[in-house]
Amino acid sequence: MRDTVIRTLIDLGLKDKDIELITGDLGFGVLKPFWETLPNQFINAGIAEQNMTGVAAGMALEGKKVFTYSIGNFPTLRCLEQIRNDCAYHNANVNVICVGGGYVYGSLGMSHHATEDIAVLRALPDVTVICPGDANEAAAAVKTIAETDGTCYLRLGRGGEKNINTDIKEFEIGKAYKLREAKSDGEKVAVFSTGAILEETSKACDLLENAGFAVEQYSFPTVKPIDKEAIKNCAQRFEHIFTVEEHNIVGGFGSAVAEVIAELDTNAKLHRIGIDDFYCIEVGNQSYLREQVGINAEGIAERIQGVISE
Repeated sequence: MRDTVIRTLIDLGLKDKDIELITGDLGFGVLKPFWETLPNQFINAGIAEQNMTGVAAGMALEGKKVFTYSIGNFPTLRCLEQIRNDCAYHNANVNVICVGGGYVYGSLGMSHHATEDIAVLRALPDVTVICPGDANEAAAAVKTIAETDGTCYLRLGRGGEKNINTDIKEFEIGKAYKLREAKSDGEKVAVFSTGAILEETSKACDLLENAGFAVEQYSFPTVKPIDKEAIKNCAQRFEHIFTVEEHNIVGGFGSAVAEVIAELDTNAKLHRIGIDDFYCIEVGNQSYLREQVGINAEGIAERIQGVISE
């Protein structure tokens, strides 16, 4: 996913000299093609994410389209005040790229987990929050946000994610994408996900279909603004809606969906699957940690089956 985003930025930067990329002294294996191709549109701000964000805001207010780049929670929580005061408040065209949403850097411990970022960033007025599910969604999202004014948060996985959303052509901010339709006569459920947990969610949906469920699956690459019409449509047709995220369930994607459903006249029941409001003290790779907290494919499928069987 991250390599695709950088390749897309190179293509955009070759055509638009206002595209700027700033890194917080990392990602060089991925970013090298960018600085070799566009050396005058690249800055290494050093291990100083707050300064990086302030510089980005200043450049944006002078007409540049700036992308900042760092891992885990470092481009977000570490420099939240700068995003709030310097970028969002001034509607500056700064696009904050986080590589490693969720447990991507799980082997480095809790300090490198990004599990509260969606909740925090979506609480900031005028900040768009985009969490692509695969490289296809990520590439399309970058093209769109590069031409969209204002402050945006782009939350990525790491790399090697399977492309699931193969039908996406143009990325529309605020739009969810239907990936499968409930066709069988089994117990019908709607499953929503955001971010790189999409692959595990799709595998879980396969398991559910093999168990006789009729599953309608959606990818929500945009968390804010969220696709209210897609949620409303499913709430009118399904008794059970499940949200899946590699993030704390408090304030995150599931909460965003809950806010919409709470204002609808519907009997649909919402069930949030994610990290149940705790910091994971385990150390291991992303796959291991997902299994530990129950957001791997098997864990997701078991949770849905358990709810339906109650």
